[in-house]
Amino acid sequence: MNAQPLYDYSPVLHIMLMGLVVALGPLAWVWLRNKQAGSERRLQALTLLTLFLTFDLVMFGAFTRLTDSGLGCPDWPGCYGNASPIGAHAEIGKAEAAMPTGPVTQGKAWIEMIHRYLATAAGVLIVTLAAATWLQRRRGSVVDPWWPAATLGWVCLQGAFGAWTVTMKLFPAIVTLHLLGGLVLLALLCRQAVVYEHAQRGRGREPVAPGVRAWLFAAVALVWLQSALGGWVSTNYAVLACTDFPTCQGRWWPDMHLRQGFELWRELGMTAAGEHLDFAALTGIHYVHRLMAYAVLPALAFTAWRLHRSGVLARQARWIVALAVWQLGTGLSNIILGWPIAAAVGHTGGAAALVVVLTWALCESRTALASDPVHAQPRGLSA
Repeated sequence: MNAQPLYDYSPVLHIMLMGLVVALGPLAWVWLRNKQAGSERRLQALTLLTLFLTFDLVMFGAFTRLTDSGLGCPDWPGCYGNASPIGAHAEIGKAEAAMPTGPVTQGKAWIEMIHRYLATAAGVLIVTLAAATWLQRRRGSVVDPWWPAATLGWVCLQGAFGAWTVTMKLFPAIVTLHLLGGLVLLALLCRQAVVYEHAQRGRGREPVAPGVRAWLFAAVALVWLQSALGGWVSTNYAVLACTDFPTCQGRWWPDMHLRQGFELWRELGMTAAGEHLDFAALTGIHYVHRLMAYAVLPALAFTAWRLHRSGVLARQARWIVALAVWQLGTGLSNIILGWPIAAAVGHTGGAAALVVVLTWALCESRTALASDPVHAQPRGLSA
């Protein structure tokens, strides 16, 4: 029996058509709601909608990973050379009969392909944004078209990581980079939305004290580091290495093989030397993420307090506090309740939302000059 080729581009046109059909709904909705609006308003509305749908895509990607559906179709971009699991019904049935719990089943194949359809639709929306921004620039718009172009380039790279996730059989470093790439995409879209709002309303960024700005940058760096560590926990299936809290395995400092756990370039469940990853390595992966949370959560709380006191970014400050509490709750639920899918997906969503809110705060603010007036009322990004 011939092995299934990892890449089969024969269904690519059908998949692109499916993505276009999915994207037509959001495009029509934006056009109908903003027929009488200016170009910056239409671009902002489309960007916000694309941001929302990309956020949903990141959440669905987490669901795909957590249901072990990442290899539901073992080739890319189609499913056994077909544009949908319907055409691959026979091949999937044989694989499921040989191994009923996966990795290839009818349900997992559909989850994986729906994720690809949604990703293709997001790509169509980002292409539309880039083209529309360049067109508006030629008509005299002040909006910089290079950020949408950069977003388009990034989504192409993100698609490549999606392909490698399948063809490299859930290689942990690739899967983690794919997750982080989705967060970068959210940050890029958020930045564009803020720029479009500023162009629409004819205003710039709000001045904040240098200390507030410094804490904001520190919070951003910590959240990105913690997101990378969380991705590493998830992709190595290390969440259940510690099932108690605040201790781990009944100890404040459990046995950990940190060097083995943080070997980055290795296959899933294996060391770089080709040996099986031991449990102490998984414990180390989990516990480092938990220890980092002890630093990240107070830093977010202090940053939110400083933003609130600034009187300019109070809305973002409230969001940061709410999301920090959400992350604490979903993180504890993953440990205490045995990693339920709802809590795990929610934890990923919380990290993605934190990236968006912190990016929003950065793009809305700048370091204050001595000549800047003091603002009494907070301002934020409108939907």
